[in-house]
Amino acid sequence: MNLRAQAARTIGQLLRHQGSLASLLPAAQAKVAPKDQALFQELCYGCLRWQPRLQTVVAQLMDKPLRAKDSDIQALLLLGLYQLGYTRIPDHAAIGETVAACKALKKPWASNLVNGVLRQYQRDADQMDAQMSDSAEYVSAHPQWLYGKLRKAWPTQIDSLVAANNSHPPLTLRVNRRHARRDDYLSQLHALGIAARGTEYSPWGVTLDRAQDPTGLPGFDQGWVSVQDEAAQLAADLLDLAPGQRVLDACAAPGGKTGHILEHTDDLEVVALDSEARRLTRVEDNLARLGLSAEVACGDGTRPQDWWDGRAFDRLLLDAPCSATGIIRRQPDIKLLRQPEDIERLSQLQGQLLDALWDTLAPGGLLVYATCSALPAENTRVVEAFLARRQDARELPIDAHWGLAQPCGRQLLAHTDGHDGFYYARLQKQTK
Repeated sequence: MNLRAQAARTIGQLLRHQGSLASLLPAAQAKVAPKDQALFQELCYGCLRWQPRLQTVVAQLMDKPLRAKDSDIQALLLLGLYQLGYTRIPDHAAIGETVAACKALKKPWASNLVNGVLRQYQRDADQMDAQMSDSAEYVSAHPQWLYGKLRKAWPTQIDSLVAANNSHPPLTLRVNRRHARRDDYLSQLHALGIAARGTEYSPWGVTLDRAQDPTGLPGFDQGWVSVQDEAAQLAADLLDLAPGQRVLDACAAPGGKTGHILEHTDDLEVVALDSEARRLTRVEDNLARLGLSAEVACGDGTRPQDWWDGRAFDRLLLDAPCSATGIIRRQPDIKLLRQPEDIERLSQLQGQLLDALWDTLAPGGLLVYATCSALPAENTRVVEAFLARRQDARELPIDAHWGLAQPCGRQLLAHTDGHDGFYYARLQKQTK
């Protein structure tokens, strides 16, 4: 299929909140010619990365909005603007191919509309940029509600945070200490002409200067390395692991932290729990590639009575479901799909998970609470409320040189060319 028409159909589904980019992209990309698949992916990701800004422009250039059934044409306008503003595609090719996609979408009536909007933007882009310089959505390329929450939480970091969210994420690997030292693996990469550097905070992390297919990297199929952001690599150390411990990795899929826990310390009994059976397949596949094993269980973390055997855990990692506002650069459709009411719903779920899973933790045991959110409502406030409810819980301060100290825990904010946004807190269960 015409790659722009297929991209418009995919983004049109997202505009109607029918799925996520991660769920829609593989099948959509398979319908595009192999030679065009890289461009197809770039158009989809780039268009969603800048969607709040692009949508502001569309609203300025059209007399009235399109009908809901024409979300594909709405998406086509966004794609056209993205090509004109953010790619090296020549303007004449970007406009011509985008207009031609109307026919591929069986909506030839839209050709004049798309052509007119794109050509007007081509003429007036500089003037429009000046006119919209006071629009938070246009300037930040974030929904106004989200930009407001981020600015309120991080007033001195807001500019760098927005820049990081709008950037292309780096490819970071975790070196498996059972197979290689990080310096040795870096030497292998450099010998192959692959520029890479060690991460600042994780002793296992390697960031490539240019992203590439990780399956072609030395030792990937043999489990020498895994794809994992530096911020996520900090979880294993925070658990204070020791041989012989029984460990629960709650909300474990896709299994990156499960694998790291098992790489980190010998002789652990690890249970990897997730509520979706289909996602546990990825956990099993990742562990198999690493040559590691864990008990993989499907269950709801808020209902331990349905899956827990009653044997207490010494360590518990709760990487809680969240808004994912710390990884927007990796999942730019978050800007479109996430809604203000989601934050309260998610914070309630996070509290429910803490309450339920706490009962599975042994006295003296340690729970690490983590999210990939940048919003205090899902992080320090959830932990503060939990501590107020549970007299047998106390916070263990995190003594680290990464992140920002919070009333409870520490917050990492996404850095351009560095780690993602992540939050951690450590809680110990008091003995009676």
